[in-house]
Amino acid sequence: MSATAEKPATVKPMPVKGGVVAYLQLDGAMRAAEFYQNAFGAELANAYPPDDRGRTMHAHLYINGSSVMLSDPFPEHGCALQAPQGFTMTLMVDDIEVWWKRAVDAGATPMMPPTDMFWGDRYAQLRDPFGVAWAMNQGKH
Repeated sequence: MSATAEKPATVKPMPVKGGVVAYLQLDGAMRAAEFYQNAFGAELANAYPPDDRGRTMHAHLYINGSSVMLSDPFPEHGCALQAPQGFTMTLMVDDIEVWWKRAVDAGATPMMPPTDMFWGDRYAQLRDPFGVAWAMNQGKH
């Protein structure tokens, strides 16, 4: 799509939620969106249709009140796939056991089960099938 071309009719802009928004490049952005729907209760706000190779250049999700953006790699445009590293996506949750179980049941790999931490919160870590590390934090009530 050229910079001056209009968006496809199937894409409806949706408001971006959150002050800082993660944009994840994953091998299989729409498969990841489906996984995040099952694991984290994500809602698909919108997505560009896949190209002739099945790659999605943009998907917008709402997860736990914030936006998360996804795309497939496009190496021909300088966006080659790299393994996720050096960051953790953190979900602030009210019932960590419910969130934890849903994510594990959906296929996330446990890294650290929900645990009472020295700072007073309950905390857990998982890894999704796309290699992204996710933490869950339940504050004191």
